[in-house]
Amino acid sequence: MRLGLALLAAVLLAGCDGRAREPGEKRADPHSGFPAADRPVASIVSARWSTEEARDRLKEADRVMNLAGIKPGMTVADLGAGEGYYTIRLGQRVGKEGRVVAEDIVPEVIERLGERVVRERLANVSVRLGLPADPRLPEASFHRVLMVHMYHEIESPYEFLWRLRPSLAPDGQVIVVDANRPTVQHGTPPDLLRCEFAAVGYAQMSMRAMPSAGGYMAVFRAAGERPEPNMIKACRTGARATPAAMQQGSE
Repeated sequence: MRLGLALLAAVLLAGCDGRAREPGEKRADPHSGFPAADRPVASIVSARWSTEEARDRLKEADRVMNLAGIKPGMTVADLGAGEGYYTIRLGQRVGKEGRVVAEDIVPEVIERLGERVVRERLANVSVRLGLPADPRLPEASFHRVLMVHMYHEIESPYEFLWRLRPSLAPDGQVIVVDANRPTVQHGTPPDLLRCEFAAVGYAQMSMRAMPSAGGYMAVFRAAGERPEPNMIKACRTGARATPAAMQQGSE
């Protein structure tokens, strides 16, 4: 049985058009034309933010999905999917007519998540190995893109957001859940988040405090033309946590 699940997971992974990073392959080129982030980048310390049981007791995923307007039939991306807490629940929420793409940059994490997707019998979920500066998603495909407790780990945020933008459907939204603390402490100050998204041509639709998810939830959409990489200006707001006003209140 275990071998069968592994083989099925291998087929599932092979069906994705993401390419695994070869041994020794370099990460995103710091001289690619995109500005470097003017703040520390948190290290990836674990594929788990908290236990699933603890998160479910707080109804974390349900609240985020409800506020994000995720409905049956939607196509959703879960970036930095880790062990799949959101992936599994998104797959159940969008139903048979919907689709979920779970992305992570750690091959071992994606392999384990692929096996879990098979065990959970979620035929509407696929997994994809991304790159640190490129989630490698198909264009014009996603109604919602979730980035939960992972934005502070993106080492090239301007390039990442620039390459992410074409994957959004016309009404697509990017949902960020993070903590209001410096990036080196595994969070992102709201003012810094807003500035980095705006630099690549996103407009903030809302931001609200969300204690049940460990911080806040921000929603963005693409706005105007996507700037050329050499026209993007790095934010100089620093990594300081700020009391930025939360729109639409809190939980």
